[in-house]
Amino acid sequence: MKRIGLMGFALLVQMAQGAEVMSEAYLKFWGPEVQKRIDNDIERHRKADGAFKLEGAKAGCEVKVEQISHTFIFGGNIFLFGDLKTPEKNKRYEDTFGTLFNAATVPFYWKTLEPERGKPRYTADSPYEYRRPPPDPVVAFCESKGINMNGHAIIYGIRVWGHPEWMPNDRKAMEPIFEAHIKELAQRYGARIQRWDVVNESIDQANRGLMPDDYTFKTFAWADKYFPSSAFFSINDCDMHWGPSRRYVEIARDLIDRGARVDIVGVQMHIFNPKESRQIANGADILTPKKLYAVLDCLQGAERPIHISEVTVSAPDDTPEGRAVQAAIVRNLYRLWFSYPTAMGITWWNVVDGGAAPGEPSFSGIYDKEMNPKPVYQTLDGLINGEWKTRLTLNAGADGSVKFRGFKGRYRITYTDTDGNVKTTEILL
Repeated sequence: MKRIGLMGFALLVQMAQGAEVMSEAYLKFWGPEVQKRIDNDIERHRKADGAFKLEGAKAGCEVKVEQISHTFIFGGNIFLFGDLKTPEKNKRYEDTFGTLFNAATVPFYWKTLEPERGKPRYTADSPYEYRRPPPDPVVAFCESKGINMNGHAIIYGIRVWGHPEWMPNDRKAMEPIFEAHIKELAQRYGARIQRWDVVNESIDQANRGLMPDDYTFKTFAWADKYFPSSAFFSINDCDMHWGPSRRYVEIARDLIDRGARVDIVGVQMHIFNPKESRQIANGADILTPKKLYAVLDCLQGAERPIHISEVTVSAPDDTPEGRAVQAAIVRNLYRLWFSYPTAMGITWWNVVDGGAAPGEPSFSGIYDKEMNPKPVYQTLDGLINGEWKTRLTLNAGADGSVKFRGFKGRYRITYTDTDGNVKTTEILL
């Protein structure tokens, strides 16, 4: 009988608990046929074949193959950086980035980044703003751990959420201010931040407030003018609850056809209402695999990689059963998204219970308020660091060659050379 480790056993327990708390109607939506499709797509789209020749390897020597990073983005917003009240909690929060998540969304909301004109909050000694840590120390921390970063966002399409109170009510007067802001961000952070949400939530024209004419296109043009070509540009909008959003695809295509550099299309999914999680567990026809595939298939029309950019899954309540429901929903969602051919990443939104924006759910974290891991943390860890990481022991060929199939990412290869020395090298698969 094949033995499983503690992580594998814990994952099996979670899966069993998930099955117990989810209704037959829910389990039918996510039944064997869907799971088989997901498994096949993960195998097809997230793995690659590698053939390598190890320099000086002893013929037939044992070769240990250990995946040390993913190409796929597994992120979380880092909005509570340094704000968990005790050094121990802050350390655990920081350790999430680099052990579970390989990417972080860094807040650049202009409204709180520069509440007073000409006095931006970049540095560590800046005035405190809840969920809006100054970028400088956050960026430095991420750089120190090799964390991929997403700047969120250069311009917010809904003025009330994104713009400082001092912004003039004159669309023409706003244009040079926008451009200067973009230039300043580019000069300060440039390619240090790998990805940028250039424009966030631009679809809602009715509630956006006064903005420069054609501001979405102009913002991309200014970003392209000042940022290095190595930075990736995203447009971020839409929620999977809306169903296929052809309007969003039309906006992205229009930008691209006019020459805007749109590298990534971001799509959100927020289960803010705890009642919705309970309805899903009871088998309501909400965010079913069929509906999720329809949204992703629609977004294929933009012909750009898809980032599931903001994920909120609120537990129905803060009970063992409620936490199990959250974990069961998340397991299926992450597996489906990870399997989708043009998906490039998934970003969890609020990492800690109670760490959401006012009015958003209290139980949507992967940690509770005391920074204890919840079942959803263990589920994600079991997927990202368990099921989706390749670890193999092979034997080199007579010429030192080795072949294997594994998840895409960076690997550490350990082997013995002809002189009996243990050697280590790294490869990218």
